[in-house]
Amino acid sequence: VQLQASGGGLVHTGGSLRLSCAASGFPFDDYDIGWFRQAPGKDREGVSCAGSGDGTTYYTDSVKGRFTISRDRAKNTVYLEMNVLTPEDTATYYCAARPTTGLEYEYWGRGTLVTVSS
Repeated sequence: VQLQASGGGLVHTGGSLRLSCAASGFPFDDYDIGWFRQAPGKDREGVSCAGSGDGTTYYTDSVKGRFTISRDRAKNTVYLEMNVLTPEDTATYYCAARPTTGLEYEYWGRGTLVTVSS
């Protein structure tokens, strides 16, 4: 099982980044894929989630209208398009997979660092 997050980097306030989460080793279509982030000294928080089958999505309030999550089933990849970034978005971003019928995220990838400079 592998979840490979990529796409992080350094951007200025107001900039954009697209994170990718490439999944392998499990039935991608049967899992919800979520993005989480953890800033230095803070707890990890859920940012967004893409449901496995019905196209449902979730966003935490602070990113609504700025972030967009999408799934490419052909590539077993989930993307997080992040726009109008602010320094408060600075964190390490992780993707994780949860069975559609489950409550807990079973698989986690290594993070990708996003740094937004003011």
